[in-house]
Amino acid sequence: MKSKLLLITFILISSFCFAQEVEVKGTVSEVGTGLTIPGVNVIVKNGTASTVTDMDGNYIINAPVGSTLSFSFIGYETVEQTVTGAGVISVSLKETSQTLEEVVVIGYGTQRKKEVTGAVSVVGAKTLEDMNPVKVEQALQGTVSGVNVTTQSGKPGAALNVRIRGIATNGDNAPLVLIDGYIGSLSDINANDIENITVLKDAQAAIYGTSGANGVILVTTKKGRKNSKATFSYNAYTGFQQTTRKLPLLNASEYALLLNEKYANGGQPIPFPNVSNLGEGTNWQDEVFDSGVPIINHDLSVSGGGEKVTYRVSGSHLDQEGIIGGADKSHFERNTARISLNADLSDKLKMYTNVIFLTTDSQGFNENVLGSVLFNAINTPAIYSPYDANGNFTVLPTGSSTIPGSNLGNEIINPLAQIANTYNDYNLKKLSGTFGADYELIKNLTVTGRVGFNTQNRDERIFNKQISYGGKVFDNVRSSVNQNAFDDNDYTFDAYANYKFNINDAHNFTATVGTTVFKTWGKGLYATGFDVPNNSWEFADISLTTGFADNKTVSSYSYDDRRLSYFGRIQYDYKGRYLLSGMLRRDSSTKFGANNRVGYFPSVTGGWVLSEESFFKENNILNFAKIRASYGVLGSDRFDSNLYLGLLNGEATYVFDGALANGFAIGALPNPDLKWEEARKFDLGLDLNFFNDKLEFVADYFKDTRANLLIPNIPVSGIVGTYAPGGQNPTLNAGDVENKGFEFALTYNDYIGDDFHIKASYNITFIKNTVTSVNNGTGFFAGGEFGVGQPQPTRMEVGHPMGYFYGYVTDGIFQNAEEVAAHPDQSALGAAAQPGDIRFVDVNGDGVLDADDRTEIGDPIPNATMGFNLQLDYKGFDFATYLFASIGNDMVRNYERNLTDVNRMSYALDRWTGEGTSNSVPRATTAATSNNIFSDFFVEDASYLRIQNVQLGYTVNPDFTEKAGITKLRIYAGVNNLYTFTKYRGFDPGASSGAPLSSGIDFGFYPVPRTYLIGLNLNF
Repeated sequence: MKSKLLLITFILISSFCFAQEVEVKGTVSEVGTGLTIPGVNVIVKNGTASTVTDMDGNYIINAPVGSTLSFSFIGYETVEQTVTGAGVISVSLKETSQTLEEVVVIGYGTQRKKEVTGAVSVVGAKTLEDMNPVKVEQALQGTVSGVNVTTQSGKPGAALNVRIRGIATNGDNAPLVLIDGYIGSLSDINANDIENITVLKDAQAAIYGTSGANGVILVTTKKGRKNSKATFSYNAYTGFQQTTRKLPLLNASEYALLLNEKYANGGQPIPFPNVSNLGEGTNWQDEVFDSGVPIINHDLSVSGGGEKVTYRVSGSHLDQEGIIGGADKSHFERNTARISLNADLSDKLKMYTNVIFLTTDSQGFNENVLGSVLFNAINTPAIYSPYDANGNFTVLPTGSSTIPGSNLGNEIINPLAQIANTYNDYNLKKLSGTFGADYELIKNLTVTGRVGFNTQNRDERIFNKQISYGGKVFDNVRSSVNQNAFDDNDYTFDAYANYKFNINDAHNFTATVGTTVFKTWGKGLYATGFDVPNNSWEFADISLTTGFADNKTVSSYSYDDRRLSYFGRIQYDYKGRYLLSGMLRRDSSTKFGANNRVGYFPSVTGGWVLSEESFFKENNILNFAKIRASYGVLGSDRFDSNLYLGLLNGEATYVFDGALANGFAIGALPNPDLKWEEARKFDLGLDLNFFNDKLEFVADYFKDTRANLLIPNIPVSGIVGTYAPGGQNPTLNAGDVENKGFEFALTYNDYIGDDFHIKASYNITFIKNTVTSVNNGTGFFAGGEFGVGQPQPTRMEVGHPMGYFYGYVTDGIFQNAEEVAAHPDQSALGAAAQPGDIRFVDVNGDGVLDADDRTEIGDPIPNATMGFNLQLDYKGFDFATYLFASIGNDMVRNYERNLTDVNRMSYALDRWTGEGTSNSVPRATTAATSNNIFSDFFVEDASYLRIQNVQLGYTVNPDFTEKAGITKLRIYAGVNNLYTFTKYRGFDPGASSGAPLSSGIDFGFYPVPRTYLIGLNLNF
């Protein structure tokens, strides 16, 4: 009996102890960095108590002794700890390898990543922090499969071209960019304001109808957090820039020997009887390129929030000088100010706003054209000095038949004089943003109203100094100033509803219906004034000019385009296993006439999560598998307004009362049947996760058929007057093009122990581009330019890639007269061949070499692009590197002027000088040859591998910095655009003009600079 009483007493005491609640507190931090994590959910398992960590990562909770605390946060592995008594329980969370539960923005809604049925990629804030891109577009290069980003120029503020899954049209290929719902530009926003970037590559973008044919990029910006104190974040970096490459050109002695040989072979007196005193001469690239060119960036933000309102306010300043021209001539400054407010006005009504104000100021040069600074630096011989004996800029000779070696033509000018006499200033002020509200009508039914807007004012001033370069085409006999002003605006109003419901907890539905109103309008004014006082930039203002001109000195433009759209989408899944989504959008646009004003854009996507099936056995290798497919039709109206109307923008001369009078006539012939370009997108994808989501594999096959491409200047009879001044043939929907290929992406994300974290990713995209239709009467559409006066070198033609190079195929060098005699006559190409000349291929085999032997000799579109990215973290240290490769793209070497006495690249040292000396570089001569016609001699493989970014950082232990009120202090050093491996001879194999029919023609691309950076990230 006594033993039983003791047992009962023990049980009662144990039960009492277990039920006793105690206060537990602690801090939640991140494994590796030691940084605290705000907003972590702390709950008592199988209980009712719960809390979240504050902004410093601290928590306090009451829990029974013996219970279990669960610590969870999106993106991190859940940790559980047993409560043994009152006291401190602090934990560290590891970042999860793969968050299938994370929410992905898909347009007018969201989905869990595991349920997404389209080809969607996401770039997070960590990648942006590692890469420190001057422009956000650069962060997409190599990090997202199927996306290729090329630079038009390396000058400060230069535009970038983003292409999603290839070049699909001969017009505008840029994707639609939406920043928190408004139509924007990635270049306008500071990278540290971005939470993530989502890229929609397939029919998932069909919800955007006529705007989504080129793909859609959705930007979500950072916002404040509820129940958190004000937190300040300051990020800054500074560094210097230099060119990544200088072309190997002939020095003065090499140049003189080349010209002596050239003139001797042409039967003329040699220009340099004595070359011994010439030496190296002037390195013109050293003269125009600056080193140690500064760049600096600052941004400051404050964020926080209470129970109902959250906020984030930020500002940034970027100041970048150019590696050519210095701060006065080549410079870009960008300032941004942004505010984000979110307010819960009630349990049902939420309102939000995101507004950004942007200003830019820039100065620069026209680049990648004949006559650019780099073009002149490449072609100016090293025998000339930058300055003459009086300290003035050396005037380069035009040429004289009596002065051998002087024939530089009327284009090549002293590049330093060109820099000194270039004056311009471009300014932009832009206000953009969204205002919106969400209202929950009933449970799971939310109505959203949102207004997005852009309003911008641009002005530019260009001073053309009265200057003589010695009889060149750039001479200005009269000073002038151009002042231009532009006012552009747009707004978007979205109203839509999302309703979520399920049947029997198995059939889950999300329905979306809505409407969008879009309007864009603007105007511009151009004006020119002559005879600037003192011939000076300081007085370059139209109000001060005193001269007049016979022709009209002012012009203007205005536009007003509108679009009304309706859309609907239904998303369905059965127990997360079978996924289906259908979309339909109706657009009507004022860019089209009554015959084709309305367009319909349907799509369907589906998926099958095999890992949810009963036959899928849980294992330690493959833990998630999904097959998905999509097909949809999207549109594009990226072309000029009013092409369906006849406008009075042509020139005409009329007779009134026996006298001639200037007037107007119809310009371009209208086409009332103009309609949308149409993208038919098909995608078949596979998502696999291995080793508890540590290894992710994504594969896609895609086919994008673009129909009804707009082709301008369709030939018609001249009797209608289209060949008069200002006249133009009509634009028709007359072309089709196809892009198809594969994408593969592999990502490994894991912790090794508690201190070492690794994330490595590799992606590769294969694309084949083929034009399938050109119905303009000729079967092709030509573009681009090569040299001076030669036929256009690129084409859009059936059976070939867009913008392929069209010219002559070469077959080495004629070594002797017998080889010349045995070959078809090449006289029709410009001159009869001689030993040492290029041997061209008789492609059609008719025994005659003429224009009919031109064929495809290159392709600017890469066969494959790939990226490799690595992020390592060990305790407080972090390392990241990003690489990108482009394989199979060709480039036309068009930066060499084919005049007698201009400078040459060093490959000329390997020229033919007699039988057997060279089979790749022709002889040097002043005599007439066919060596300079457009052929594959000027086309080079521009494949490359680029180390885009390398960064090493260290985060000071928070236990130390928190004593000073600093929650995070990270310092880092890095290099952007570290090195490019390529065989291409030009400045930048990754550059592009952006125009589909001339993207691979290099007039001397301004190279993207190599930038060395040091910086810090500071939170307090």
